[in-house]
Amino acid sequence: MSAQCEVTGKRAAGAPMSVFERFLSVWVALCIVVGIALGQLFPALFQAVGRMEVAQVNLPVGALIWVMIIPMLVKVDFGALHEVRQHLKGIGVTLFVNWLVKPFSMAFLAWLFIRTLFAPWLPPDQIDSYVAGLILLAAAPCTAMVFVWSRLTGGDPLFTLSQVALNDSIMVIAFAPLVAFLLGLSSITVPWDTLLISVALYIVIPVILAQGLRKTLLKQGQAAFDAAMEKIGPWSITALLATLVLLFAFQGEAILKQPLIIALLAVPILIQVVFNSGLAYWLNRAVGEKHAIACPSALIGASNFFELAVAAAISLFGFNSGAALATVVGVLIEVPVMLLVVNVVNRSKGWYERGTAVPRN
Repeated sequence: MSAQCEVTGKRAAGAPMSVFERFLSVWVALCIVVGIALGQLFPALFQAVGRMEVAQVNLPVGALIWVMIIPMLVKVDFGALHEVRQHLKGIGVTLFVNWLVKPFSMAFLAWLFIRTLFAPWLPPDQIDSYVAGLILLAAAPCTAMVFVWSRLTGGDPLFTLSQVALNDSIMVIAFAPLVAFLLGLSSITVPWDTLLISVALYIVIPVILAQGLRKTLLKQGQAAFDAAMEKIGPWSITALLATLVLLFAFQGEAILKQPLIIALLAVPILIQVVFNSGLAYWLNRAVGEKHAIACPSALIGASNFFELAVAAAISLFGFNSGAALATVVGVLIEVPVMLLVVNVVNRSKGWYERGTAVPRN
């Protein structure tokens, strides 16, 4: 293991959650109120913003999403990929849950709740779009916030870093085919060119730019890198909140007419988080991985790269779509639900270690 990889892993997973991050759901809720109010007060302004498009990409939102995603991707050290061999069982469990369970279970839950049980209370013309948004949310494994979750559970920082790097590498290749396949199963047609443009704009190009910036900063030393991350890190959350204000300015009319929509969309998201985190945690215990691996594995398995999901939903279906709203609901509930998962895995450490043959952490 290189010294740089070890330092990067410890720094990436070593910062506790800030007060701002801990209350992210509060800020999102405020953005809902502000966005709806502004949309009702200044409809012409937001319609003008909505028309600022080139090749189905809204320019203001595209810029905000780059500001949102790139600082997070700077934290990812692809040099840590060789570390995956240290905990192959934990890596295998996380990949299984992330890529073979979570997207498909969400597609099933979306069909069960959105198309079937909740259909009478949802706008018929948006049901397909809601399903698409939930699928987009589940098809993108978490990239940045998982470092925080791992830290709060005492997770192995190098495992977390190598797993995130591996997931990001897979996402470049697998995100578009997986989304297209699941949307096809749900009878939702998405043009391949639009989907590939989204992948290029919101995965490939940001990864290249972020890794170039990372390399430049690290040449100046770890202290300079840490100082730069402290400055640019808050940009991600700020850009996310600004994007949400725009989204809810466009969604305001629909939400005011049917305020129950957000609660209904939250149900399948909550179920899939609980199910996938529990599955990953139990599987790690079953294969004998230590608790410090099982915790980040469960958290990575359950959480979502919601920034990418929001970006893809806007690009594929537009500002006013149910898909965009569904991904935003994911943002709204992510922090409190993941904090609940953190609490559960911490409190169950004794139970976990009684069922494994590996040394205690």
